[in-house]
Amino acid sequence: MLNQHKILRVLQLISLLQQTPPKSVKHLATIMDTTHRTAYRYLDLIRELGFDLQRDHNNKYFIIHNDEISPVHFNPDETEFLRQLVLSSGKDSQLKDAVLKKIYLSSETTIIGNHLLKAHLGKIIEDLCEAIICKLQVKLKNYHSLNGETISDRIVEPLAFTDNYSSLIAFEIDSNKNKYFNVQRIGTVDILDKSWEYTANHQIELPDAFGFAPGEESHAIHLELSMKAYLLLKEEYPLCSPHLKPITKSNKYELKMEVNDLKPINRFIEGLKGEIQIINL
Repeated sequence: MLNQHKILRVLQLISLLQQTPPKSVKHLATIMDTTHRTAYRYLDLIRELGFDLQRDHNNKYFIIHNDEISPVHFNPDETEFLRQLVLSSGKDSQLKDAVLKKIYLSSETTIIGNHLLKAHLGKIIEDLCEAIICKLQVKLKNYHSLNGETISDRIVEPLAFTDNYSSLIAFEIDSNKNKYFNVQRIGTVDILDKSWEYTANHQIELPDAFGFAPGEESHAIHLELSMKAYLLLKEEYPLCSPHLKPITKSNKYELKMEVNDLKPINRFIEGLKGEIQIINL
């Protein structure tokens, strides 16, 4: 059975092996913090999943990327299943296998999952997943705070990830608050031999597509975007993608969604004057 740890490893390997130059088993094992023997097992698993894994004359491995393969997309059930699968142990099912085989052929998921697929963040996310499942406290070592402009260690009880895995939602013990921690600003993670103690204070409030947590009120927005604005919005805020729809017989797109704060979208509109028509804001 493939659990969340194996899935994270597979995602890391696929990402690495699709990039040039080819990688040796020693190099892969070092990056993944595992043994050569385990690295070979994951290479075998990648072959079983149907990827064209090759080895060059220097015994270095790479995946041949076939641009002729038509892109496929996750349906809503598969998307939700993948999210749950990464954060929990997963189950044997045909749905699981379908998701694994589609991961690197789905454009939207590749964009949203970029944080997960960066090799240097894989171990951090894997450790946090383990702590969430086992309900253990962790130490976020050398966390870089943007607001406080400090670097410090934080003792937290990790609760969940935001949908794009860019932030960890956790209860911070020193401040007695539920906070968001940017995964890329975490140095390393130490899993502590200490179970959660503040469960009654845990609160998970998922942010909107722009990263803002729920407040006293939400705001319904409705915009008409040019092709340029559409592409830039998807690049800068990929979680807006499910809310974007093409307008029939035109080169424009419609954005309809609710946000928790208007500041980000107002800044985006201001920077693209003439490219966005406000229908409701």
